[in-house]
Amino acid sequence: MGKSIFKQIIDGEIPCNKVYEDDEILAFRDINPQAPTHILVIPKKEIPSMKDIGDEDIELIGRLLRVAGKIAEQEGISETGYRAVFNCGRDAGMEIPHLHLHLIGGRAMTWPPG
Repeated sequence: MGKSIFKQIIDGEIPCNKVYEDDEILAFRDINPQAPTHILVIPKKEIPSMKDIGDEDIELIGRLLRVAGKIAEQEGISETGYRAVFNCGRDAGMEIPHLHLHLIGGRAMTWPPG
């Protein structure tokens, strides 16, 4: 199995509509948005899923969440509300085996999410 699409994006082999990048985290607009704002926030470290987060990753995941919050502010959705979702496994709709947070907002959400 070759590189995941996210690893190819991280390595600059596939372009993305980037909204944030630092040494450890990359965020870009989803190519199939489910709301007016739909951004994927990913660690550059290859972590397949939440079950694979190690103790050594706790600070990185905290930073990832903080970056998502800052992006929500920059996108103008922090006041009205947004979702920050990790899909874990096939039944949850996870398509790419690389931990990623969906930052979704810009419209009213329903519950349950489906």
